Amino acid sequence: MALGISGRSAILIASSRGLGRACAESLAREGVHVVINGRTEADVLRTCDELRDAYGITASPVVGDATTPDVHDALLAACPQPDIVLLNGEGPPPTAFGDIDAARWADALQRTMVSPLLFVQRVIDGMQQRRFGRIVAISSAMVKSPNPLMSMSHGPRLGLAGVLKGLSKSAVAHNVTINTILPERFDTGRQQQMAQLVMRFKGISYEEARAEQVASIKAGRLGRPGEFGDTFAFVCSAQAGYMSGQSIQLDGGSYEGVF
Repeated sequence: MALGISGRSAILIASSRGLGRACAESLAREGVHVVINGRTEADVLRTCDELRDAYGITASPVVGDATTPDVHDALLAACPQPDIVLLNGEGPPPTAFGDIDAARWADALQRTMVSPLLFVQRVIDGMQQRRFGRIVAISSAMVKSPNPLMSMSHGPRLGLAGVLKGLSKSAVAHNVTINTILPERFDTGRQQQMAQLVMRFKGISYEEARAEQVASIKAGRLGRPGEFGDTFAFVCSAQAGYMSGQSIQLDGGSYEGVF
């Protein structure tokens, strides 16, 4: 199915690897021109080269920490009128609630909630005026199933999801949709890092830690990044203009609730 977005332009924050990289590739396959962002120059440049070579689209690199105003400026200099924006960023490490001081709370809120919202402020009016926009945040399945060791992650992410939900109610009348995707256990570097933490904490092997990850998913496997990217691309499609304000669970059927 053609998604009706060929020739559109996208800014993808934190897209040089992992789920962000998968999102960039799925858009590039549809003919979308992309701005690739990441903190490691080699990763960003390699991703741009690979997408250009594979799909013949424009891929522009922006290297830097996208929680900072300077990098926001650089992203918009590379693509002043984005049709699609991916909000993404590395999550904080597992931390016991009692060990989170005020400075760590402030940093988590700034990086995971405030910075993405400041970027949305800069793009949403133009999208509404042009009568096309797709804003998608990568969040976490823990937004619906909180873990006590991940308070610095799901706390700010809940705040972000709430503000985006409110914005979606007015934006959708201008053909601008705003959605959140809630992944769990995709086979990326993030899950490898989490397995290493479990390995050290429990004194088990890396293979045993990875097996625990798989066992926690009802589908009996980790998600493939391409599955996530293709779901993201559909949410950004012309056909998805009636879907907005949603938190879309991608977790291999593991969520225990109904709603």
